[in-house]
Amino acid sequence: MRLLTPLKTESLTLRNRVVLAPLVRARCDDERAPTPIMGEYYAQRASAGLLITEGTHVSPYSATRKTAAGHHTDRQNEAWKHVVSRVHEAGGVIFQQLYHVGRKAISESLPGGALPVAPSAIAANGGIPTPNGLLPFPTPRALESDEIRGVIAEFHKAVRYAAKAGFDGVELAASSGFLIEQFLKDGTNLRTDAYGGTLEKRARFLLEIADGAAEIIGPDRIGVRLTPHFRADGIEDSDTIATYTYVSKELSRRGLAYLHVQEGTGRDDNPRLPLHLRQLDRKIMIGPSGDEPFLAPLFRQHFSGPLILNGNYDARSAEQVVADGTADAVSFGRMYISNPDLVDRFRLNAQLAEPDTATYYSGGAKGYTDYPTLTA
Repeated sequence: MRLLTPLKTESLTLRNRVVLAPLVRARCDDERAPTPIMGEYYAQRASAGLLITEGTHVSPYSATRKTAAGHHTDRQNEAWKHVVSRVHEAGGVIFQQLYHVGRKAISESLPGGALPVAPSAIAANGGIPTPNGLLPFPTPRALESDEIRGVIAEFHKAVRYAAKAGFDGVELAASSGFLIEQFLKDGTNLRTDAYGGTLEKRARFLLEIADGAAEIIGPDRIGVRLTPHFRADGIEDSDTIATYTYVSKELSRRGLAYLHVQEGTGRDDNPRLPLHLRQLDRKIMIGPSGDEPFLAPLFRQHFSGPLILNGNYDARSAEQVVADGTADAVSFGRMYISNPDLVDRFRLNAQLAEPDTATYYSGGAKGYTDYPTLTA
């Protein structure tokens, strides 16, 4: 399988093109520091060419689930060192995904019960599930112009911590309706200062974070995750193609390690897709309605580095997009929850185990580190 062949980046050689996608599993302690079991979890999956950690908060003012990960204190840093050490001992390569949730924070989790911050005071749809029901996202406070540099500095502090912990690189989450994407899309960024208005100004937040991170650890140790079709929380953009063409070109010019794009193969009856993808048996949605254009060729055209795709792929569809050059690698989420030896199962065409959805955020080993391997 082409999917199982090595992939060489500017600074790394990945043993295969199978990537562990970032998956929030809520196994940190009350101070958002990784617990020892997290080292076991990631080490179990170290046969992937690349592991990307769960989204990790860069600031105490970016907070959702109580036991979601953070990397902005010395104590968190010491705990992350253990995780990285376990992965490296198992022969793995691991990047840390860094994010700020912006308007998708919950005041109850923020210092002093503060309002979340965002480019503009526009609330996200939805909220955080709690034992008492859904806690809606509040209307955020628009960042003052002179505050934005401080938020960028929080990202850069987290990059320094990631380097200190021994991570092989970082992934910036400009995705899933989080703060960087809130700046990028014109439906959530109504600013008229240096960080809003034109496409170039809306992209400035992302690019300044990426530039500062590159100065700290080098551009070839930085990936960026994008979700051009994400609409779940009401985020919108009036010209998706223009936005992501510009972003792709700018990130390519910076020589980053990779782009990681949530871009599935779409419905097999979508006439906008290449025929070989429409003919796959598995139906994979790329957007809420499945009728948006397949943008992987856009990223391939404008970004010169490795392209990782994500979006409910299975072994067959992943092999297809890697073999035909649509992508260089494919990341897997839910499959990796219940199949720590996913690479071996792909190699042997073995049956895949199904995940226990009730344990996704339950804490402890059950549904986390207790899934058997083929050799267990």
